[in-house]
Amino acid sequence: MPRFGATPFALPDFHGATRRLVLANLFAFFALALVGLAFPALALELKDSLCFIPSDFLHGWLWQPFTYSLIHLDIIGTLFELLSLWFLAGFLENAHSPSWITGLYIFSVLGTAAAATAIYACGATLGYSVAEIPLAGCMGGVFGLLVAIGALYGDMQFLLFCVIGIKARYLVAIYALISIAMLFGQQRMYAFAQLGGALAGLIYVRLAPRRGIHFAFSEKWYGLRNRYYRWKRRRAARKFEVYMRSQGRTVRFDGQGRQLDEDPEDKKRWN
Repeated sequence: MPRFGATPFALPDFHGATRRLVLANLFAFFALALVGLAFPALALELKDSLCFIPSDFLHGWLWQPFTYSLIHLDIIGTLFELLSLWFLAGFLENAHSPSWITGLYIFSVLGTAAAATAIYACGATLGYSVAEIPLAGCMGGVFGLLVAIGALYGDMQFLLFCVIGIKARYLVAIYALISIAMLFGQQRMYAFAQLGGALAGLIYVRLAPRRGIHFAFSEKWYGLRNRYYRWKRRRAARKFEVYMRSQGRTVRFDGQGRQLDEDPEDKKRWN
């Protein structure tokens, strides 16, 4: 693993997946703010239905894991989340494809929701009450991006509070310890969910192809399609063999359905 020097406080380029993710969150924030100005009651209903609440999800609100990260409740928190998203995603996009960055972010967001559902369901099963906290914002995705940097570029140094230089792996460890400490407080569901997002990001880094899950799925799809076409060609070749045999002529095909050279004696008979 190469070593990097200290990184100055500067935001990376705003392009590709980084720009799409930040703009999507900004659009959702301002859209909900405009709805709140015109229809306050409707805005509250939208927040309640689009934020992630494990009990609602388990009762059929299946869209919440895909929408909660777009719901931002306050300006300061939104600013911090989107600046972090811009910095971390932009840094990773210098070495990875946009589809890889998008897949990492989405996988971390879904992992956050899965962890919140797991702790709620386990608590209900064991008779231990876990206070539900509606999940909103993209901190789960941001934590996944941070863990990815810590796993891939652990020696990279950042400026903590714009003053203190700290390596990426230590920064990840600090955030993880804060989340673990929060497990003993009233926001244990939120803390456990953040750890779930971090774990999802780590799993993605270890298992996902370098070009992203989208590329892997497309490769699988094209592989299945090509196998189907080869099966059709072999099937047509077998039918043609039967037909030619009924005409007194023998033709042969290989395992890929390609015709082999004709038998010279058979060719003379037809000439």
